[in-house]
Amino acid sequence: MLWIVSLRPSHPREHLFHRVLGGRELGRIARALAWRLAEVGPFAAIVCITRGGLVPAAIVARELGIRVIETVCVASYDHVTQGELRLLKTVAANIVALDGGRGRGVLIVDDLVDTGATAKLVRDLLPEAHFAAVYAKPMGRPLVDTFITEVSQDTWIFFPWDTGLAFQPPIREGGL
Repeated sequence: MLWIVSLRPSHPREHLFHRVLGGRELGRIARALAWRLAEVGPFAAIVCITRGGLVPAAIVARELGIRVIETVCVASYDHVTQGELRLLKTVAANIVALDGGRGRGVLIVDDLVDTGATAKLVRDLLPEAHFAAVYAKPMGRPLVDTFITEVSQDTWIFFPWDTGLAFQPPIREGGL
């Protein structure tokens, strides 16, 4: 994990702190999430919030032996700028119908709860489901039942799928 502090924020959302998360760290944190969830379950199914929740949900499903995995597709960001919240695909009727139809026995997984807008939308679909996220920010924190790490509201997290390795030229060409 790498923390970058911007003295002059250049990010479109003007976050002061940027956190760059590597694949190994995400795997470790998602397993830690599964460890906590093992004490809360069992769960009949996972509903992952796409796209960020796909990788953590796969790891949690493996660790907890959950074979029924569903998606709810929500769009709220255009790369790095937050826009209008749109439900692109709802939860399948057979998942909603589990254990009385209010989400009991269902685990919702996302990578991050930020403002809570997406979490609220999904909570409305499955009000009794258990909501888990790898990261939680203060505005969204009240909507999450289980999370691993809380970060400040002004932190932007770059997940492994957000970044790539690229050559960085030296600050000064040609040495001294």
